[in-house]
Amino acid sequence: MLIPSEPIWIDQDDQLAELCSTWRKQAAIAVDTEFMRSDTFYPIAGLLQIGDGKGCYLIDPLAIKNIAPLRELMLDTAVTKVLHSCSEDLEVFQRWLDVVPAPLFDTQVAAAFAGLGFSLGYSGLVKSLLTIDIPKDETRSDWLQRPLSIAQLKYAALDVAHMLIVYGKLLQILKASERLEWVKSDCADLVTNARKTEDYSDAYQKVGFAWKLRPQELAILKQLCIWRERESRARDLPRNRLIKEPSLWEIARKKIQDMAHLLKVPDIPSRTLKNDAETILQIVSDALELDESSWPVRLDPPLAQSEGPLMKALKNYVRDYAEQMQLPPEVLIRKKDYESLVRSGMQGGEYQLPARLLGWRFALIGEGLLKVAQTQSHNPDTL
Repeated sequence: MLIPSEPIWIDQDDQLAELCSTWRKQAAIAVDTEFMRSDTFYPIAGLLQIGDGKGCYLIDPLAIKNIAPLRELMLDTAVTKVLHSCSEDLEVFQRWLDVVPAPLFDTQVAAAFAGLGFSLGYSGLVKSLLTIDIPKDETRSDWLQRPLSIAQLKYAALDVAHMLIVYGKLLQILKASERLEWVKSDCADLVTNARKTEDYSDAYQKVGFAWKLRPQELAILKQLCIWRERESRARDLPRNRLIKEPSLWEIARKKIQDMAHLLKVPDIPSRTLKNDAETILQIVSDALELDESSWPVRLDPPLAQSEGPLMKALKNYVRDYAEQMQLPPEVLIRKKDYESLVRSGMQGGEYQLPARLLGWRFALIGEGLLKVAQTQSHNPDTL
């Protein structure tokens, strides 16, 4: 089959509106984005690529004024949006169009369930299914320059030229193996998670070694992290350009309340010290005034060595099942799911599965993992 790959440049509102109307009559379209993010918190859309099986359309976000037709297309539930490794693309759509495309089909997720490999790149997927080489020379290009080079245009077009063919082949494999519904469920979860309202209140829990801090120190770290999340977005500045997590951890641990000690904290950018030192010190001071009842509880430390046998048994169970199913273990369970399951029974109670293992994964591995955990707790010498 001849796959059209010549780039078609779209920078006029009326052109785009007409194309969107046409695309809304299709069952699926291929979608990709190019963006820049080196000095900003939010990605800046540099290009939107859409492939419809008949052409590769490169839409210029810097020229298009009327985005309503695009928004309607991305929200049209009758049109499946096919993307590859879509997490960053979803951020682009949220920032530029204020939408999360749905329904979507992530070909990287699908490739894993099709047994082609976990976290497979798009060029590797095209090579595997179509024996076609996709050049990746322009990955780090400046997508905000105008005009784009011929090499950039060709590269961008190729990112969607083959995607609908790949999509069709993946559908065939997944239907034959009865795994299509699993992929649809995980892709729907990507949309749901992307649409969730951002909550900064637990950002402190992701800071390295936060578990070492006492409750009052955690109260300080929590407020500092909330401030960093809000300010990074408000200033459109990468988090680490404002202040790095180890610096926040050090401020919280030492309960720093004066400039002399703040200046001794490593790696605080000079611009942050100049513009935000008083705010940081005030945050610490206010946090120290909080009532003890509002302090966060201490975070769980890393799992003890004594939990190693159970963790090993759980991983062995998943590995064996994944081999039997010819699936990467990573599509069935994540590291934090193992930890959640192990921790749930550490106080002598019944083991509880994390929410992600209560859906379609329950029948596959969730029920078995519970049995492994319960068996180990009753017979610790068996594993």
